[in-house]
Amino acid sequence: MNPTLETCAASLLRNRFDVRVVATSEEALAAMKTIVETERPEVVSFGDSMTMRATGVIEWLRGDRRFRLLDGFDPSMPRSERLEIRRQALLCDLFITGINAVTAAGTLHWLDMVGNRIAPVAFGPRKVILVAGRNKVVASREEAEERIRRIAAPQNVARHPGFRTPCAITGVCSDCNSPDRICNTRMEMLRCHPAGRVTVILIDEDSGL
Repeated sequence: MNPTLETCAASLLRNRFDVRVVATSEEALAAMKTIVETERPEVVSFGDSMTMRATGVIEWLRGDRRFRLLDGFDPSMPRSERLEIRRQALLCDLFITGINAVTAAGTLHWLDMVGNRIAPVAFGPRKVILVAGRNKVVASREEAEERIRRIAAPQNVARHPGFRTPCAITGVCSDCNSPDRICNTRMEMLRCHPAGRVTVILIDEDSGL
């Protein structure tokens, strides 16, 4: 096992998270399928994440008819309808998304534009699955915030054409006040309550922003 991921996994377990360490995105998908089989959710939803998308789980969710999928990212729908579905996701049985940064001490960190990804992680869905590549693991809270500011946020803006923020042009955060600013709501999760509600899947490959 990757020593860094091993240390991180041990810390997450001490902080009452359920943890899986896998070698590849394909193994991450297999782990998620196993959790779905165990949980048997009636309603499932997800928050946008490149790491999550890389596993192929969205395609699998859309093709499985054993549960109702709240898909708040269906491009065929108007934005207002997609946002309403994301609100409904707060009451789903199973929610899946990614993480901006994970510390070696076993804490989880995000910075979101709307908050539809972090709100269900904090409260609502009975079960949450989070995926993170090894590139998301950092030493401390300060490094987590710096990683989000320096890497995750500017690169995330760059993949959404039409966002008019300074970092979309320069690739560097300027702590702007743009109407298109995506860095609006910060969340850190220090412990999992109740224990095991959140499963963190650490992938031993670089994945996502």
